[in-house]
Amino acid sequence: MSRDLRKAQSGLETTTGATLAILALASGVYTYLGVRELLNGSPTVVFLGAVIYSVAVSVGIFGFWSYLMRFMPHVKSGEGRRGLYLAMALGSAMIVAMSSWLNAAALAGGAALEQHLANTTEQYQQKLEQAHDNALAAQSLLPDIQLASQRFSQLANEEASTGALTGTSGSGTVVQLLSQMSRQLEGLSEEIINSREPTKTSFVEGGARLATMRKLVSSPGPVDVRANAFAEEAVALSGTISALQQTSIAPAVKRTAEDLSRSFIAPVADGSTAELANRQNDVVGRVQKSVKAQSEALAAAADEIISRPVVVPVRFTPLSSPEAVLRYARDFMPSWAGAISIDLLPAVMIFILCIVQSAIRKEEGVDLDADEVTASEMMRAVRLYHQMNNMDMARAEVVASPNDVPPDTESADSEPIEQAFERELSADPKITPLSHSIGTPQKS
Repeated sequence: MSRDLRKAQSGLETTTGATLAILALASGVYTYLGVRELLNGSPTVVFLGAVIYSVAVSVGIFGFWSYLMRFMPHVKSGEGRRGLYLAMALGSAMIVAMSSWLNAAALAGGAALEQHLANTTEQYQQKLEQAHDNALAAQSLLPDIQLASQRFSQLANEEASTGALTGTSGSGTVVQLLSQMSRQLEGLSEEIINSREPTKTSFVEGGARLATMRKLVSSPGPVDVRANAFAEEAVALSGTISALQQTSIAPAVKRTAEDLSRSFIAPVADGSTAELANRQNDVVGRVQKSVKAQSEALAAAADEIISRPVVVPVRFTPLSSPEAVLRYARDFMPSWAGAISIDLLPAVMIFILCIVQSAIRKEEGVDLDADEVTASEMMRAVRLYHQMNNMDMARAEVVASPNDVPPDTESADSEPIEQAFERELSADPKITPLSHSIGTPQKS
């Protein structure tokens, strides 16, 4: 199995290099498209800056994964592997930071900008509806005001015709007072009714602005051009929302309600007799209490409307494609996954190489490195082996008969083994690898 694995590994070297180069090139192209949106200046400066940055990213990615592919499968120690894994994690984080998010911007930048425009449109619609509701809130007071006005008018008519309050019919002090209160409340009702038209006009204008903004979101064409037109409509809509808030009649209702109580002046009784005058004063006092109660109720209702939170118009913030992709990252997870996969796919290839190399080691055992010995290295090893045997035999003879050997024999014939080994290794510095019977060797 190890022979087959080595053969497959050797056959895939070209494919591995080509794959890594193509992935690095693809990442560089998408990085160029993404970084171009971030640069400002003349077209030449933007082009050169984007090209230089994308080329640097491509070269960095290719070099980084090439280093790991060459080294990691052959590192055996656990400490060395942990160090390389740490380097891989750190490098992958850097690649994501300098390239992947720009790749995602190139893949989904236009869609992210349209998402930003659509979300902003929804926010403007909410603000417009909220301002419209606040402006119409005072309209809910209209039935109560009209009912109070009718009640005072009806009492005035009954008093004039039948003397229902004082017991004496005719147009006297009480009739005049009741008619005055009825006219004041009726005037307030007319103000509330008249405020409907400006509110309606502003709301219709805001709706038209929203319709134009929605059309710009979904229209074909470059998203940058549509974003500029969208910004103009957003500014105009903000002014419409502010104007719509000014049409609320609630502050005027509160002022009028307070004036009903503060400006009430009891008329002098004009009864022909003291008894009638007393009855008129009694009715005027009751009318004053009723007016005060009505005034407090209207002022409290107006306060509740006025206390509603003021609608703050949305401020449209133009975004570039990379900024939009980062802000709406959750909506474009597939694009992010594709952008990151282009940059980090070589990590999977490295894991495969490590697994294959580990299987080869298990198959061939501790003699794995012996399969890569060249012919010249083997010949030098054989010569050294014979020389060491001859030296051992000579020394054995000297030990057996030391008196028969001349004094300088050992120094003349024997050479230290270390020196002989170094001399043989330095004799032929060029190594020509040959195929081994077990597998395909690699260069020494």
